[in-house]
Amino acid sequence: MKEEFKPYISADKVQTEITFPSIFFGVILAVLFGAANAYLGLRVGMTVSASIPAAVMSMGIYRALRAVFKRNTLLESNMVQTVGSAGESLAAGAIFTMPALFLWAKEGVIEQPGMITIAAIALCGGILGVLFMVPLRNALIVKEHGVLPYPEGTACAEVLLAGEAGGSSAVSVFSGMGIAAIFKLLVDGLKVIPGVVVAPIKALKTELATEVYPALVGVGYICGPKIASYMLAGGLIGWFVMIPAIITFGGDTILYPGTDTIANMYAAGGASAIWSSYIRYIGAGAVAAGGIISLIKSLPMIITTFVDAIKGLKNGGKTAGLRTDKDMDMRIILIGILVMTIVIWLLPQIPVTFLGAILIVVFGFFFGAVSSRMVGIVGSSNNPVSGMAIATLLLATLALKVTGDTGAHGMMGAIGIGSVICIIAAMAGDTSQDLKTGYILGATPVKQQIGELIGAVVSAFAIGGVLVVLDSAWGFGSPELAAPQATLMKMIVEGVMDGNLPWALVFIGVFIAIVIEILGISVLPVAIGLYLPLELSTTIMIGGIIRWFVDKKNQSKDKNEDASTGILFCSGMIAGEGLVGILLALLTIAGVATKMDLSAKLNTGTVGGILLLVLMVLCVLKFALPKKDKKNEK
Repeated sequence: MKEEFKPYISADKVQTEITFPSIFFGVILAVLFGAANAYLGLRVGMTVSASIPAAVMSMGIYRALRAVFKRNTLLESNMVQTVGSAGESLAAGAIFTMPALFLWAKEGVIEQPGMITIAAIALCGGILGVLFMVPLRNALIVKEHGVLPYPEGTACAEVLLAGEAGGSSAVSVFSGMGIAAIFKLLVDGLKVIPGVVVAPIKALKTELATEVYPALVGVGYICGPKIASYMLAGGLIGWFVMIPAIITFGGDTILYPGTDTIANMYAAGGASAIWSSYIRYIGAGAVAAGGIISLIKSLPMIITTFVDAIKGLKNGGKTAGLRTDKDMDMRIILIGILVMTIVIWLLPQIPVTFLGAILIVVFGFFFGAVSSRMVGIVGSSNNPVSGMAIATLLLATLALKVTGDTGAHGMMGAIGIGSVICIIAAMAGDTSQDLKTGYILGATPVKQQIGELIGAVVSAFAIGGVLVVLDSAWGFGSPELAAPQATLMKMIVEGVMDGNLPWALVFIGVFIAIVIEILGISVLPVAIGLYLPLELSTTIMIGGIIRWFVDKKNQSKDKNEDASTGILFCSGMIAGEGLVGILLALLTIAGVATKMDLSAKLNTGTVGGILLLVLMVLCVLKFALPKKDKKNEK
């Protein structure tokens, strides 16, 4: 007989959870981490879960302010984390799709989207993502406890419990934020150190490059050496196999979509020109295929989850007697879903009939349920949200084209539909992790669910402002903000609507992905490495090598412990660079950034870039390597 789980705080004990301080600090963290994750995703096409650093910061804030707020409780800290982590998940869903609207606006296809447009679409996805998870909580969190690990949710509980016992993990996060902020200011603010170090390799007619940014090192450390090496492998295929082959065999050939000969393109723009014209289409095909393959492999899990979800709906309206079993009333959930369905129907940015809005909600519930179970196994950072978005976009674009809704109106509608479902999947996954944390600690589920809704609403309005600011400062698709996932989504929609994609290049990428899958290698990281510029993958690999080295030195500890000091420090670096990136964007719009530029007076060149990269490595090692026990040394 399975032993009944006992939470840290028993059901018969009542602690304050929803208070002004917990909501206030939670909202601040939601906006900060949402902005930071949006910036990271728009730079490298990947996001990381902010649940753990949000837990650490909430614990640190409450410990620092315990003298002021006498009634400080563990569950108040948990509420800060619950509200705070909502921002990064909503941002992750939004930045994979909605920057495509800004790209079309630059091309004159549609009008420039405003903050209200972005916020309205994000709000629909954010609220539905939370509401869909509520009836699934009993099936996935309670009944599957001990089966589905929910790695980030469990780690957050450990962090908050460590804080209750007097832990000092917050120092690592805040240190990472501060150090990364300084590095980012030196590179992109004062511009005394170059952002990219490049070494031309003339024999192969290509180049080896690495970026000098702390967030990329942090991503590599968090993802680990295996994922980082897969990304680098994809980059090497593109830059050390395909680009040299195209230049060598292309010569005087004009190859679509290029408009000049291969030789002239290389002479004018180097290897980067070849990558921009050809390799990114091959990478796009690989990423799309990788996303679809990940969904196909998950079909058994999808079917099981959907059956469990339907069963969970039958019992969702019953309110249990114990405090730790109380969910939101099913009637409120159904009313909320109906209201959101009507809003989707009436939103001009999502041109669908009422039946179409219902289908969006049905597909959203389907992908939300899948996301909730998948993050229970692989964690939020590895949740293939972009793969779900690709599948949704393909279906939505085809459906709109068949019904005669083509051109700019149809393309905007496809992105609107894809955005809602993408955000639903991301929010459902985050809500699952947070409810797992609450289940371990003994939180009241209905209060956590209210906190998630608050975080979703605030983050939806914040993400609109963040996207507008970043686009105004640098523009999506620029070297500073490549927006790789959104660019891919734009290409897919245009390709289906207009048939103007270089399909031969796309299918080369598709079959590369299939070969990688046959070899038993994780497809998506390799495909992303092929799709992104090489300098991103090399820096991420540096972080992966540091993680490998630390794990070798730290054999006595769990290598995959998400609450480790190194991961917390790197999470802080990602957040620190992201937040300074937003600050620099605001300064750029205000015209102040140019006055900060000292590159004309002081430019350290390649040597400065290498030294700063070495300094980053040393900083990570300082926090990540196991500390010597002085007592045992004596």
